[in-house]
Amino acid sequence: MNYGVQKCVWTALGDVTANIIQATLVIFVIGSFISDHPLFLNTFKWIGIIYLAYLAYDTYNSRPKDINSGEISEKSIFSFFKDGFLVAGTSPKAWMFFPFIFPQFIDFNSNYVAQFLILITTYVVLDFLSLIAYAMLANKLVVWLKANPKLINTISACVLIVIAIIIAITQQY
Repeated sequence: MNYGVQKCVWTALGDVTANIIQATLVIFVIGSFISDHPLFLNTFKWIGIIYLAYLAYDTYNSRPKDINSGEISEKSIFSFFKDGFLVAGTSPKAWMFFPFIFPQFIDFNSNYVAQFLILITTYVVLDFLSLIAYAMLANKLVVWLKANPKLINTISACVLIVIAIIIAITQQY
């Protein structure tokens, strides 16, 4: 909201770059281990659900940042890219997403490299477009968002809880 959509493009590029690395590691390194050990995957699923519930609680109870202050620090393009890369690359949510979702769409008994390339390309394009759409929406709603910061936390917490419930109900290993 402070830097505009143009700077968010670089953050989004950092995010999707980290996601490409994560997905590659999951499918070609970690994925085979996970597919051979469903108990591990089920345990990992419940750890992820508990973590999402904790994030929802923490988000709901966190004090909204003062986005009305006029203090905006100057940042380079690389700094935006690095921020996006580090946030996505170190996020436990992202590390949990790829092993839960990607293996369901890949048949490891056939050409899984081609399947992976199609899947990761689709994911990267959709993720990048959704990040840019989110930035554009925030740019349009900046006045409303600044007036209602606690509502944003409440909505975010509810979304995290819904995701945790969906994973708990639908993911069977």
